[in-house]
Amino acid sequence: MNESKTALLAGATGAIGQQLLPLLLASPDYGRVKVIGRRPPAQAHAKLEAVTSDFSDLPALGAQLAADDVYCCLGTTQAKSGRAGLEQVDHDYVVGLATAALAQGARQFLVVSAIGASSHSPSFYSRVKGRMEEDVAALGYPSLRIVQPSLLLGPRDEHRPGEAFAQKLSPLLSPLLAGPLAKYRPITTQAVAEALLTLSRRPYQGTRVHTLPLRG
Repeated sequence: MNESKTALLAGATGAIGQQLLPLLLASPDYGRVKVIGRRPPAQAHAKLEAVTSDFSDLPALGAQLAADDVYCCLGTTQAKSGRAGLEQVDHDYVVGLATAALAQGARQFLVVSAIGASSHSPSFYSRVKGRMEEDVAALGYPSLRIVQPSLLLGPRDEHRPGEAFAQKLSPLLSPLLAGPLAKYRPITTQAVAEALLTLSRRPYQGTRVHTLPLRG
């Protein structure tokens, strides 16, 4: 393992980011873990560095964004932020971060998207995710890993009635989703975080889209 590597994490306070941060800090892969966000992390760790940003000033941050691997777990909902807010967070911030980090020498970008993401989808949410995927891929990262989870299971900072209902149904639905349908099974935020770290260690080149659970 290369302990001189640096990881940069965006979305550390979100459902997946909260699970991913301790994995990165515990990983022998990284000697430094930078977290970018409006507020510094509450915890302290010898590896941990805070980069304060509201994501409107990314080009000006310069070398603060220097990292080998960038993990992007940014995301919101239309119910919380409206269409404009969803577009800003799930597309603009993600593409902006990918662009700024690449300019500082990042070699790998790992981003959480969603199952069914497509710029041609009838769903506004899926179209935003699809355009994000296309625009990040167009940047030409040496290694781009796009992860498309289905319904997320796990604690949330906000109450989402629809998701809460779906989570209650998931034990009944999951056994029916086998074979090619397995990618539609609900998945825990912890499992998504673990998948991101696993993918970061695989010597893939170019752009790859991964549904969950990972195969092999």
